[in-house]
Amino acid sequence: MSEIKERDNLYVAGTYARFPVEIVSGKGSEAWDVNGKRYIDMGSGIGVTAFGYADEEWVAAVTKQLNTVQHTSNLYYTEPCGKLAKILCERTGMKKVFFCNSGAEANECAIKAIRKYAAEKKGPDCYTVVTLKNSFHGRTLTTLAATGQDHYHELFQPLTPGFAHIEAGTDLNELKELAKTTKIAGVIIECIQGEGGVLVTDPGFVKALADYCKAEDIILAVGEVQTGNGRTGMLYAYMNYGITPDVVTTAKGIGGGLPLGACMLGEKVQNVLGHGDHGSTFGGNPVACAGGVSIMERLDDTMLAKVRDKGDYVREALKGAAGVESVSGMGLMIGVKTTKPAGEVVKACVDRGVLFLTAKDKVRMLPALNIPMENLKEAVEILRTVCAE
Repeated sequence: MSEIKERDNLYVAGTYARFPVEIVSGKGSEAWDVNGKRYIDMGSGIGVTAFGYADEEWVAAVTKQLNTVQHTSNLYYTEPCGKLAKILCERTGMKKVFFCNSGAEANECAIKAIRKYAAEKKGPDCYTVVTLKNSFHGRTLTTLAATGQDHYHELFQPLTPGFAHIEAGTDLNELKELAKTTKIAGVIIECIQGEGGVLVTDPGFVKALADYCKAEDIILAVGEVQTGNGRTGMLYAYMNYGITPDVVTTAKGIGGGLPLGACMLGEKVQNVLGHGDHGSTFGGNPVACAGGVSIMERLDDTMLAKVRDKGDYVREALKGAAGVESVSGMGLMIGVKTTKPAGEVVKACVDRGVLFLTAKDKVRMLPALNIPMENLKEAVEILRTVCAE
């Protein structure tokens, strides 16, 4: 056993089933392990390194900020925080941004905003937040309660009360039945359930849900932790659906590799959180936000079109391939249902120098948004070969 693995096994909490790969360097969409073996990275740190390893523009932006002010508390102003918030608001139509460090924290903020708005408008007994079955919203006790997957709940009872889960169907019958007996404060959805298996939510359902929430003054939040920041070929996945949420949460790719989350508040809820209602020591950290500005400034229409084109290439290349049952997703968020167990396929690909992910029973792809076509084609061809064996 190498020194790196031995130290990790001795001192790091055993919460991850790691692959036997020790990454020591990377550039773009390629990484190298301790033995000098090259890998094509098709996971980008689970959708985090939006422009790959050691991206020069991102590194320059982060380094410049590190050499000025690396942190100051939220009692003071810093330029990168306000600059990133302005970009997000201008490009989404949201009005205010609360910065934090992760997707779970962004979702916690959304839940607090939903409940405070509902309490003020409808009374303190209106607090239930509805999410979709098979959803994933984080690993805190509250975001676990929001997550619509029972197996995440089993070991951590009692969870935070006040959540209900409905099927992501094609109509709103289940939600309307729930509303007869429960005061609903808000609904949180994912347009694509990433951890749930890269499942695309039905557009008709999403549009009907948005209309219903608007009519009933129910806050609609869209979780864009994995789907956001260009991942689906639009800046945020909800933009594929023609809706305007009240709240948008995001993280992962917005930071480019540093911890950064954001809860964007629309017109209805823009002022619902006042002084002391919420906070974060590291939220809006100037270094993380400087990296975020670098990412967001490059996610223009040309880049997003390239993401869509690359996603189309992958889906076309895998359609009807031997050992491939189906392909789901949008842009460069792709799930592949394989005849062989997904875990076996991913392991075989690791052995051949490609790093894929899994999501439920699927092989999952979340490559860097700017992955070169030669890397993408090589990775897809290896996947095709492994699936066909």
